Amino acid sequence: MTQFKTVLYRVADKIAHITLNLPESRNALSFDLRNEVVAALKMAERDDDASVILLDGAGPSFCSGYDLKGYNVPEGGFVSAKHFDLWSDQFARHAVKDWLTIWDLMKPVVCKVQGACLAGGTEVMSMCDIVFAADNARLGYPPTRGMSSPDTSFFPWKMSMAQAKYMQLTGATISGKQAADWGWIAKSFPADKLDEEVMKEVRALATVPPDLLALNKGSLNETYEMMGFKNALKNGVHWHMISMARVRPNAGLFQKVAAEKGLKEALQWRDGAFKDIDYKG
Repeated sequence: MTQFKTVLYRVADKIAHITLNLPESRNALSFDLRNEVVAALKMAERDDDASVILLDGAGPSFCSGYDLKGYNVPEGGFVSAKHFDLWSDQFARHAVKDWLTIWDLMKPVVCKVQGACLAGGTEVMSMCDIVFAADNARLGYPPTRGMSSPDTSFFPWKMSMAQAKYMQLTGATISGKQAADWGWIAKSFPADKLDEEVMKEVRALATVPPDLLALNKGSLNETYEMMGFKNALKNGVHWHMISMARVRPNAGLFQKVAAEKGLKEALQWRDGAFKDIDYKG
């Protein structure tokens, strides 16, 4: 068991297990967690004892999204606070860079989702090669209805145009079962069978030679890249910047309500109209 502060890492039976380990915050993506996830993924890629990587989350939920308490630029900035931070959306740029790590690994990354998988959590999940979820998992990107467009613009690549527009425009949450029916994820299972069924899948995948897995992943990824996948994600950073900037008349309203009335009231302001639409798990 390799020691990290926010991630659990172990290898067994050709499977590298990477677990987001901040259950008290429902694995909200702090900068520390993001950095350690990326480090663990690269460690697994180098580990000859691992053929497949399984990414999951400790506790009741896979990931509740980006850690709003840790949303400020990290100490020292991303590149240069003086020259870039005020206009170039370094947060979204580096979010895309972090999650493209999953895409660029030569080993397949399987994601197991239980409970909530929201906002930034869906970005991580959607960049994985194969995703399995509990039938009653709750997936969606509510911030698009009151805060910003996604940092990582995955929706058009993971589902049909009708479904992508519905999800991003409404910020709706849907069940793991519906996500599987729509093709956003590969399969869903009853919650009490999730661990068992996912391990069946991953153990079988781990019997395929790692060099052949890498070639199959590479051939698929290169096809999507020729279609413009990476360019679209990088262009999405600019849309995110505009959605957060003061040039948008209603930018910052969520933060204003939260500052004046508290986070609970801000969430009610953002999500109240959708209470009869959102899947609640």
